[in-house]
Amino acid sequence: MKSRLLILMLGASLFAGCSYVELPGKDEKDYTEGELKELTLIDSQATPETRALYSNLWAIKEKGFMFGHHDDLWCGRYWIGTEGRSDTKEVCGDYPAVLGIDFAELIDDRYADDPQTNEWKLRSVKQAYDMGMVTIVCLHMDNPLRFNVPGAEHYNVGGAWDNTDNTVVSKILTDGSDVQNTFKAWMDRLADIIKGLKGSDGKTIPIILRPFHEHNHTWSWWGSKCTTEQEFKDLWQWTVKYLRDTKGVHNAIYAISPQIDSQQSESEYLLRWPGDDYVDFLGMDCYQGINNLVFTSNLKTLSNISQSKHKPCGVTETGVEGFTRTTYWTENIHAPMTGRKVSLLVTWRNKFVGANESDKHYFSVYPGHPSEADFVKMYKMDNTFFCSDLPDMYTMAEGITVE
Repeated sequence: MKSRLLILMLGASLFAGCSYVELPGKDEKDYTEGELKELTLIDSQATPETRALYSNLWAIKEKGFMFGHHDDLWCGRYWIGTEGRSDTKEVCGDYPAVLGIDFAELIDDRYADDPQTNEWKLRSVKQAYDMGMVTIVCLHMDNPLRFNVPGAEHYNVGGAWDNTDNTVVSKILTDGSDVQNTFKAWMDRLADIIKGLKGSDGKTIPIILRPFHEHNHTWSWWGSKCTTEQEFKDLWQWTVKYLRDTKGVHNAIYAISPQIDSQQSESEYLLRWPGDDYVDFLGMDCYQGINNLVFTSNLKTLSNISQSKHKPCGVTETGVEGFTRTTYWTENIHAPMTGRKVSLLVTWRNKFVGANESDKHYFSVYPGHPSEADFVKMYKMDNTFFCSDLPDMYTMAEGITVE
């Protein structure tokens, strides 16, 4: 089991050698104001395993946070598609607690383009569940208005990043429109995939689903450049109701995840909030680099909103692309996260590059990275949860009820 001595040693070194602003350590303040034992999902028909997962997402923050990594079970910096491999495991000997995955290419106009990668992704979700891990799904969906325009290449033209036409969401919300029909077909595929996720125990696998992530930024067709505040709220609500009520998806926990890279207030976090009845989980995509002051402040804000709204929370994306800092994990991840009442932290992916060392698109550790030893230190901390540390996430947490 992990040694508490390492926590004490780290805490002593942090306060002896650095100021709080530069390198904050454990926060002793209790943000909970009394621990809540009754939670409510926005889906009254959620499966028992989904309710259980939700209860554990709330409970685990009292002990620490789960470490996650996007694409970890099917793709690493120097390998792809090999079952059982993991950049995380090959460094610390354990899988992450959370698997991040993108389902966009399984559901939009690209759904039949790469069946091999689709198979790897779906296999990794089943593998994660069978090992007791948690899966969180994002959707970099193509633009349903412009995906097939001349020159479309699934990125700046026709892709998620195509924000050139501000009518796309209004057309999705227009009953009977061609764009709505296209979007419905994509949501139909998404619903079929989510409902079809089965573990080796035959049970339907619960997921955390974060549609329209980073909606407060301008880069996407659902973001602040292309939509009014009301259009975004309507799009979110329409999507939840379509998946839950029309398509009968009852194994999804709906997470909102604005991108917050600078210090922001609670009111700024809640801009474009679609309503308490349409959000289960409070996420935050954080690309503040190694600025601990900003990260710590925003973690406190996230935790405060979580406690106020009685919904669990987590860092749904983070990392520094191509980082080489040897103490990144203990100083810029573990120290700010400690004591925040935040359930999880997910680093973005390590792209498969083969022998192309000039491609620095990685956000987490891998064998040979300068931060390997520091990552192992973080892994050994008592308040970090990796796969083998997890309780049974699919059995109700003791003393908590979910309606």
